[in-house]
Amino acid sequence: MIFLIWGLLLSAALWLYLRQVYSRFSKYGVRHLKPIPLLGNNAKILFRMQHMTENVEENYNAFPDDRFVGSYEFVNPMTIIRDVDLIKKITVKDFEYFLNHRVILNEDTDPFFGRSLFSLQDQKWKDMRSTLSPAFTSSKIRLMVPFMEEVGDQMIKSLKINIKQSGNDFIDVDSKDLLARYANDVIASCAFGLKVDSHLEKDNQFYKMGKLATTFKFMETLKIFGYIIAPLIMKKLKIAVINKESTNFLRDLVMNTMKDREIKNIKRNDMIHLLMEAKKGKLTHEGQAAGDTDVGFATVEESDVGKKTVQRVWTDDDLTAQATLFFFAGFETVSTVMTFLLYELAVNPDIQDKLVKEIKETHQKNNGKIDYSSIQHMKYMDMVVSEGLRLWPPAPATDRKCVKDYNLGKANNYATDYIIRKGESIAIPIWAIHRSAEYFPDPLKFDPERFSEENKHNIKPFTYMPFGLGPRNCIASRFALCEVKVMLYQLLLHMVVSPAAKTCIPVKLSLESFNLRMKGGDWIRLSIRI
Repeated sequence: MIFLIWGLLLSAALWLYLRQVYSRFSKYGVRHLKPIPLLGNNAKILFRMQHMTENVEENYNAFPDDRFVGSYEFVNPMTIIRDVDLIKKITVKDFEYFLNHRVILNEDTDPFFGRSLFSLQDQKWKDMRSTLSPAFTSSKIRLMVPFMEEVGDQMIKSLKINIKQSGNDFIDVDSKDLLARYANDVIASCAFGLKVDSHLEKDNQFYKMGKLATTFKFMETLKIFGYIIAPLIMKKLKIAVINKESTNFLRDLVMNTMKDREIKNIKRNDMIHLLMEAKKGKLTHEGQAAGDTDVGFATVEESDVGKKTVQRVWTDDDLTAQATLFFFAGFETVSTVMTFLLYELAVNPDIQDKLVKEIKETHQKNNGKIDYSSIQHMKYMDMVVSEGLRLWPPAPATDRKCVKDYNLGKANNYATDYIIRKGESIAIPIWAIHRSAEYFPDPLKFDPERFSEENKHNIKPFTYMPFGLGPRNCIASRFALCEVKVMLYQLLLHMVVSPAAKTCIPVKLSLESFNLRMKGGDWIRLSIRI
């Protein structure tokens, strides 16, 4: 009887708690999909019935006339901003109200990712952004193009050997594996000054650590959800999301490389050198070099926040954390973009042929040399990459944490304004906006002509945001765009990309991973271009 009474009391308390929690939006007329007790609107993702991108679209499309809608991440309210003008206001004009990302992993739970630029908050974030932004200007990126080209040469050489040994005139490859190896070797070279050939040495340590750290399967997804639901418990249990073996490997690599370069006075135009310069306070913004004008549609501008001079002294761990973040983003995000671009070129041979024509013309004009300026000024290349980032944005949504109460106005002519409270979060549904017919006619069609000189003015500002918006946009967008374009240039110059027998047409996203993956594998067919 005692247990029964206690059970009834606890059940009543839980019911009252959930009733209070799940009334956050309805009290102010903010519409939302009905949450499942404790699981909120995440149940389908948790039980692998829905990919995160589908969840983003479902919430966005449920109430098409609303400026903002509600969603519950388990028991936490998340306001989804639908109105483009409101997105502009939040990310730019009223940026100081939404200065930070939500922190899932902090310095206590993950000493490196928690200190990275993505996780840092308030003034410390501003100072780190100002410290690092000179490292990602076009004048710095152009110096890394030869490293990217060398890695591309390795990949092409390996592919040609494999085709020759196959006994056919083609090979079928998992493009995600191929391009993750390419991205891995680019990061190894451009960031850490290492020469790695992951196509020849399949199980090299650098690639193994990258794969280990960036693969987010069901268990890693559960851990992230754990930090969203009960951060204090997860922190107390010291449950790590990012594999410690890989982060320790990167820390040792960065520290040993810095030490070796200091002793031997080695200078190499890579990320380690730039971090060493930042630590000494010698990394400053420079004027654009001739021919370095940022012409790509997807390129984001650095805000005034990133251009200020700071005097803060950074520790070795602070700078190692930035190298770690660069590794994660470069390994996973860039390879995902390239994977879906190759898929689209495989199933749209007319677009591939047009791009190859531009590549060959550029190659001939430059006497077979690849340089930053020529890559940057390839108009159709930029159109193709921009459209790939629209249809397949590697970050389906981005978030901001409210640092002081913010009035969003009335929802559905409700009597009372809706106030986002300090500590609550908003989400910007990038995937859904990029695929909205309101802003992009025939949105599921891969159509680079959207970004032509004749048509790109039709794209409404703040509806295209593959690298985020405002001062908190992606600091490495120039590097990522350059890497993608150099890869496409080299691969298509030597290879024809076509669908394989196992290519999933049309694309269905795998529910087995939190990352963007094609169901059944990311298969394409490669043959030598004659």
